[in-house]
Amino acid sequence: MVSHKEFASAGKQPGLQVWRIENMDLKPVPKALHGCFYTGDAYVLLFTTKAPSYYIHMWMGDECSQDESGAAAIFATQLDDFLGGGPVQFREVQNNESITFLGYFKSGIKYQAGGVASGFQHVVTNDMDVKRLLHIKGRRAIRATEVPLSWQSFNQGDCFIVDLGKDIYQWCGNECNRFERLKASQVAIDIRDNERNGRAKLQMVDDGGEPQALIDALGPKPTLAPGTPDDEIVDTSNKKKGALYMISDASGSMKTTMVAQSSPFRQAMLSAEECYILDNGVDRNVFVWKGPKANTTERKAAMSAAEKFIKEKGYSAKTQIQVLPAGGETTLFKQFFSDWKDKDQTTGPTKAYTFGRIAKVEQVPFDASSLHSNNTMAAQHAMVDDGTGNVQIWRVEQGDRVPVEPSTYGQFYGGDCYLILYSYKLGGREQHIIYTWQGLKCTQDELAASAFLTVKLDDSMGGSPVQVRVTQGQEPPHLMSLFQGKPMMIHSGGTSRKGGQAKAAGKRLFQLRQGSTRATRAVEVEPCASSLNTNDVFVLKAPDAMVVWRGLGASEEEVSAAKHVVKALGGSASDVTEGKEPASFWSALGGKKDYQTSKSLQNMVKPPRLFGCSNKTGRLIVEEVPGDFNQSDLATDDVMLLDTWDQIFLWVGNDANEVEKTGAPKIAKEYVDSDPSGRRGLPITTVKQGAEPPIFTGWFQAWDAKMWETDPLDRIRASF
Repeated sequence: MVSHKEFASAGKQPGLQVWRIENMDLKPVPKALHGCFYTGDAYVLLFTTKAPSYYIHMWMGDECSQDESGAAAIFATQLDDFLGGGPVQFREVQNNESITFLGYFKSGIKYQAGGVASGFQHVVTNDMDVKRLLHIKGRRAIRATEVPLSWQSFNQGDCFIVDLGKDIYQWCGNECNRFERLKASQVAIDIRDNERNGRAKLQMVDDGGEPQALIDALGPKPTLAPGTPDDEIVDTSNKKKGALYMISDASGSMKTTMVAQSSPFRQAMLSAEECYILDNGVDRNVFVWKGPKANTTERKAAMSAAEKFIKEKGYSAKTQIQVLPAGGETTLFKQFFSDWKDKDQTTGPTKAYTFGRIAKVEQVPFDASSLHSNNTMAAQHAMVDDGTGNVQIWRVEQGDRVPVEPSTYGQFYGGDCYLILYSYKLGGREQHIIYTWQGLKCTQDELAASAFLTVKLDDSMGGSPVQVRVTQGQEPPHLMSLFQGKPMMIHSGGTSRKGGQAKAAGKRLFQLRQGSTRATRAVEVEPCASSLNTNDVFVLKAPDAMVVWRGLGASEEEVSAAKHVVKALGGSASDVTEGKEPASFWSALGGKKDYQTSKSLQNMVKPPRLFGCSNKTGRLIVEEVPGDFNQSDLATDDVMLLDTWDQIFLWVGNDANEVEKTGAPKIAKEYVDSDPSGRRGLPITTVKQGAEPPIFTGWFQAWDAKMWETDPLDRIRASF
């Protein structure tokens, strides 16, 4: 078995590792620059889940050389071999990446011109001399592509980021909508916080309102070209069915033999002794399934067999390839089979674990007390360490920062802003992160003061800390991990000050849910029965009693975290299991009401998927929301489709066009009818923005019924 020095750390901890091909060797890319890709280069990525299971991606830029893409393929095969042949392998091509790949980068992918051959290096610096222009495309999956720094690169329909080092301008064309502005802001914030270590200033600029600094950088502004529609969009209504082929080297060279001409297929068609190609090339997807007992030559040649197959069929060079071991099948692959069942007893690296917030699967044995002392249980993504460093917290009060009592660390109030300083050792050197947490109900003065105090604290430490601004409800996994086994507790309003501006309500309800990194968040929600969810634990504090309610699909870690919430609220609690509630419990919640009780939440094999649907161009266009989705991914100018496998929900945004609003049932029918697995006759539920029932909101954690009462764009401007 071939090894490489970089393989020594590969897959040892959950999360993402990225390498670039440099001089035919593997060179690691710093964590802060994950998501930045040079278009002249090739990369190898490894994503490790907590199970563990592994996902290997080869990424090729549009301008990368044949030698570099060949080297990436060799290293990916060697890494797969090193990890026991269990990983799922993906071949990714610039601008046509898989949903799995895009899900790793919620702040978008940045394509930078150049590459290793022209001396461009992945270096984390506070470089304030940068001058570049990024073109932002996409609403669900965001791609930022470097283009010439000139007015000729602009158009009226998109957002652009003019990055001048100390100052970053987000320029919005007069034809782009609010949702696109919102998504482009994520890229701008990511550049400030990661590439500039929080030391650049952000400004949002509208077409026609350019400041002098922009005119100086770009020259006099000419008349700009109109917007252009996104290309590379999947048209689901034209989706054709797949075909299944067997791969064999029995004759001495790789041959493919047709097994079935069209899907849906039956799982029994896959023999453990063989490898197969599932051809969905018309939709730019080709899958290779490796039987657990297939011979070694066939298993190792899986990727090259798929590449040869693509050439023979005359498919686009941008066709995605997924190589899947038995037990590691992706959702996209399984949907081509009408009777697919996962084996519960499958364990080890090939286990197909889902790691979304809502999907529940059997977990490996877990000791909550060792979560942060055991690095293999640390977070999957965006985790600098296991959270065991030093934590200091201040509350913003009257323009100054006041220390928070350490015994209350982990509790945050929606009426306040906080500064959290986290210090840890990395390679023998002390590193710092300043989290600025901003409550949804804090005042404008406190928002401004929190930003000012963050800069002041940063300056007092020599400008070395990384600054991360966090809005209530959008806490990153690493921040949640700082409280060492205790849940991060978020009170909906009020403040933690004595005699604060709002008293806590007499009746309160907290929802506890474990995230994908095993850290738990306790969020205060509306104290009524419709807020309950069979997947979670809830703590109810009424004037005369406190109750811990355990849903049938809740985890032991969520039950354990409830004890900390009870202690924080003061008093003792009685335990109630779903289905055995006394009448007093329902009366305390204002009467029994419908809530999310779907059994698929308790034992979920297929994770829920969210899509944006549009027929503005006269045909049905469906784009998937990559990675973990949340309420803010619901675009108010679209019809969104939530697929929970046994049910379809259509969410109609208030700003969706009339054709979409009236044609929503047709959109759902076309989506289901085009599903290769042959699902038919599913319940289709249409819900309207602002009037969502619990059977829909239960798929989102801490649903905020008042989210759209304030402008999301105003909220994001506050973090500029």
